[in-house]
Amino acid sequence: MNNLGAVLQQLKQERSRLDKAIAALSEVTGSGNASLDGSRPKRQLSVAARKRIAAAQRARWAKVRAGKKAN
Repeated sequence: MNNLGAVLQQLKQERSRLDKAIAALSEVTGSGNASLDGSRPKRQLSVAARKRIAAAQRARWAKVRAGKKAN
């Protein structure tokens, strides 16, 4: 069992070293806010922006429905 404890300790040290390396590289590349899978953080839209987008989408659907009734 003592041997497994030593292996576990080495793995923890390696993980710590890798975490520091990842953090340093993220700062250098300017992707400090990106998650580890490379995706971008989600953008926050204001309430007013969401309302404008929703109104525009409703208008687009109204135009589509009006076109179907004319046919």
